[in-house]
Amino acid sequence: MAITTTGFSHVRLTVRDIEASRRFYDAVFGWEVAFALPDDADEQTREELWFLFGGVIYQVPGGLFGLRPVAPGDDTFSENRVGLDHVAFAVPARAELDRAIEVLDELGASREDVKDAGAMWILEFRDPDGIALELSAPK
Repeated sequence: MAITTTGFSHVRLTVRDIEASRRFYDAVFGWEVAFALPDDADEQTREELWFLFGGVIYQVPGGLFGLRPVAPGDDTFSENRVGLDHVAFAVPARAELDRAIEVLDELGASREDVKDAGAMWILEFRDPDGIALELSAPK
């Protein structure tokens, strides 16, 4: 018997440098932080927020998106290995992809041009760890 789901609860990516990743995700998406360990956290707070693993969790439409800084400094992402291929975020219209190009170019982020993917437009880009991300807009 199949398991009934109602959507995604959360996604968490493993990153090398939490400061660089936070700067990037803050600049690109501007999401509200749902959970982060305060700099002056006492031991009780650290125990209560154990699930952060030194990272951050953002509130995104439909769930949570986290960054977990435990990857070794020389590790690299590849969508051609077992695991994650990419994460795609929906945007309301094609114009948002054009605006995203400006943001990504300002940050010096690696990106492709907007592509026609049949029923949608897509914009592929990479975060500071080279993790493949995508924005998709309906036609």
